[in-house]
Amino acid sequence: MELIASPPPYSGPWVMAQTWLDLLFAHWPVPPEALRPHLPPELPVDTYEGMGWVGITPFVATVRPRGLPTVQRFPELNVRTYTTVDGRPGIWFFSLDAGSAPAVLGARLTYRLPYFRAAMTVERDATTVRYRSERKGASWAATYAPTGPPAPAAPGTLDHFLTERYALYTTGFGRVLRADIQHPPWPLQAATASITRNTMAPVELPVREPLLHFARRQDVLIWAPAPLSRSRRDRR
Repeated sequence: MELIASPPPYSGPWVMAQTWLDLLFAHWPVPPEALRPHLPPELPVDTYEGMGWVGITPFVATVRPRGLPTVQRFPELNVRTYTTVDGRPGIWFFSLDAGSAPAVLGARLTYRLPYFRAAMTVERDATTVRYRSERKGASWAATYAPTGPPAPAAPGTLDHFLTERYALYTTGFGRVLRADIQHPPWPLQAATASITRNTMAPVELPVREPLLHFARRQDVLIWAPAPLSRSRRDRR
């Protein structure tokens, strides 16, 4: 797969390849002061025209550790907002639900991410995805589909701000960690969605239709997490 790197150069080899299928981006604007208590103090809340954003992204993931064949395929749903450190736009995850107990355990141990095991089902026909996720205190049900052709987001637009991010931030051992990510620009499509259940966000979402995008497939390489103090040094 042809992947496009984002500077600065990555440190060491990537450790995991993933493919994300039938992904929906559903985004809501949220005042940044509502998001601030949910991020570590070292991480700023990214805003676009004065607003922070909460994204909910259901998809199906396949996972392949470096040097091995694909070992897992499972549904995943993450809840996120955005932050930038040292010029590296990235993602802060409030939660990540997965339909695989080994995936939850592995991600919690290695990436220190807030993964949860959930009961999840995904049904798909030629155009439409029906997606359900349920665990204690958090549930999601939606039917969604693309409505336009795929195209990358133009730099400077809200679509680009929300999707073109090549790092994830997390915490572990009392420090903020960053894991680099590499993938081609998102092939975004306009989308429609009927969201019939949504108790996923840690903050109150506005009573309005979300901004929606769909992507049929994205191929991703992921690096190991590193403390920000190490990430900030010039990489060789």
